[in-house]
Amino acid sequence: MVKQEEFVGLLRDQVAIVTGGGQGIGLAIAEAFSAQGARVLIADVDGDKAKAAAGSLDGEAEGRQCDVMSEVDQTELVQACVDRFGRLDILVNNAGVTRDGYLTKLSEADFDLVLDVSLKGAWLGTRAVAPLFRSQKGGCVINMSSLSGKIGNPGQTNYSAAKAGLVGLTKAAAKELGPSGVRVNAVQPGLVRTAMTLAMKPEIFAAKEAEVPLGRAGEPGEVAGATVFLASPLASYVNGAVLEVTGGRGI
Repeated sequence: MVKQEEFVGLLRDQVAIVTGGGQGIGLAIAEAFSAQGARVLIADVDGDKAKAAAGSLDGEAEGRQCDVMSEVDQTELVQACVDRFGRLDILVNNAGVTRDGYLTKLSEADFDLVLDVSLKGAWLGTRAVAPLFRSQKGGCVINMSSLSGKIGNPGQTNYSAAKAGLVGLTKAAAKELGPSGVRVNAVQPGLVRTAMTLAMKPEIFAAKEAEVPLGRAGEPGEVAGATVFLASPLASYVNGAVLEVTGGRGI
């Protein structure tokens, strides 16, 4: 596995917002961005967790409470970033939740919540940065989808629908914003070692891991590495793409 320190400065002078950055993959992305020279605003529905995460980074960072389901919060988040750092270049729509249940047992409230956080939240975030990115003729949006949005997971009709919806959002927004020099892409992680996946029953985790051609689950830093690539000048001609980080699972 390539270490982040082997590539330095890919995001120097850039400013990024990472939603859902208080833990897990979001925090790994914030850490990788910081290591590559970016200044980072970590947003999380848990403001204390966001501030603690920002304090753990070596580079310049700030944590802020944000409910991604709130249009007001999303608008204020963008303004707070510009006020604090003087600019905004990258938005990572990473915030998401799970509320699992088989189709006939899943409540309408749990279906709505997962769609509202993962899909509507990304739409609100993208809409909030669009005027700024258009006016500055540049910017990068990265939506955190999931392999579940490609292959579907039983017991996750809500989550799979939300993550598939993010692919459609990504491609449509890439076409709308591309003429202004704004790139919109998505990442689809597969089985990654996070608190959520490690809470699975060991036999279920092992069965999913056995489906991975590389023979192992991924690490949050490996998803973060793909996100750094999409945010960096190395991906200057990548727009509307969905980058799978799955070890080959689901191909």
